Parts: sequence; C-alpha cells; structure tokens
Amino acid sequence: MDKDALFDHKRKLASDFDFGKETARVFDDMLDRSVPFYPEIQRMMGEMAADFAVPGTNLYDLGCSTGTTFLQLDKIVSPEVNFVGIDSSEEMLKKAEDKLRQSGLTRKYELIPLDLNKGVPIMDASVVIMNLTLQFIRPLFRRKVIQDVAEGLNQGGCLILLEKVLSSNSTVNRLFIKYYYELKKRNGYSELEIAQKREALENVLIPYHFEENKELLLANGFKTCDIFFKWYNFCGILALK
Repeated sequence: MDKDALFDHKRKLASDFDFGKETARVFDDMLDRSVPFYPEIQRMMGEMAADFAVPGTNLYDLGCSTGTTFLQLDKIVSPEVNFVGIDSSEEMLKKAEDKLRQSGLTRKYELIPLDLNKGVPIMDASVVIMNLTLQFIRPLFRRKVIQDVAEGLNQGGCLILLEKVLSSNSTVNRLFIKYYYELKKRNGYSELEIAQKREALENVLIPYHFEENKELLLANGFKTCDIFFKWYNFCGILALK
C-alpha cells in the first residue's frame, strides 16, 4: 500500500481535491488514516449488506473507488448476488479491477465509470452503498441521486450511507472537527498536510447536517432511517425502502 503524501510539501497554488491517478495510488492508505474506525465500519456495512442482499439481485457501491468494500462483502454476501461498482474516476476503477482480479473474485461483477452528478441508473437492487460519496455530489443534484437509488431498490432493500456531517451547534461543530484533526495527527499527518487538504476539499466536499440527510431520504422514497455509527463528525445511516 503506497503511503499518502499528497499534501506533505508546500503548494504554491491551491487546487481542488480530485480522484485522479495520484489520489488513486494512495487512496487505500488515505482512508485507513483519515476515517475513524474504518475497518469496523467496513465490517458493519458487510454484516448489514449480508442481511439485506437477495440472491439474484444487484448490490451497488456508488463511489466504489478502489473496490475495498467489495473485497469485504465478498466474504459474507451470497455468491449469487451481483456486484456493481460505479465511480467517476477511471483511475480508481482500474485499481479496483486489479484488486478484484488479484483477490480471485469469482462472482459476477461490473465496474462502471459514471459521474453521479448526472444521476445513476439503479436496477433490481437489494442493497446500495454510498461510503463517503454523497458528500462529494453537488447539493443541487443530491435529491435526484437519492430518488434514483430509491426507485431502483426493490421493496425491503436498503441504502447504507456513510457521511461527514455538521453539528447544529457551532461550538460542537468546531470541537468535533478539532478532535478529527487530532486523529489525523495521531495517524501521522502533519499540520501542513491537514491544512492543505482542508483547503483542497473546501469546494469539493460539502457536508450536510444529519437532519438534512434524514429529510432527504424520507422525502425521496425511504420509509425509515437510523444511525448505525457515529464518531464526532462521521455518521453512518441505514435507510430502508
């Protein structure tokens, strides 16, 4: 696994964060060091997906990046469930293809390059996963994406959603962000790396409050949702159709 050092040197010009070749190369390390309890979140998503995945249907990972979630799911989800990975970055999908082949994955799967801002065709799905994905979709298009997911989910299916979220209180929000940056420091990121990545993400990652995400889900095809994981400004939501 290549180490994430994308922001370890002073940049003359700030640029928006992207999911291109350099990011794809270090993305697995980036997630391990930047997302709290990431292995446990993957385990939790896996056991929930296993309970909802129906043989003969599709399981979608929207924003599948390098395919790590599929490797976890393959261990416990019925082999008769088809995996469909969608990502806007072809570099991420290339790495995902390599990882899935090297793992010896034998189930039916498909990796599709697609910009989720333009909507997403979901068909015959029992599970849809959006792992730190919705926050990167422009707010103007999020309602359409959630509608597409709900329409393509079979009755009784689920959406597993992990997001950064904002607190409704500015003091709490500021503290949660501080605690998150302390985690990044403990995992080896410098002040410079944290500051430069924060600047790069400013116009790209736009988090909602939990209440906004809940309203978005319940108003667009889901009958209920609840929190399955919460760590400061990270929130996992299970939504049922």
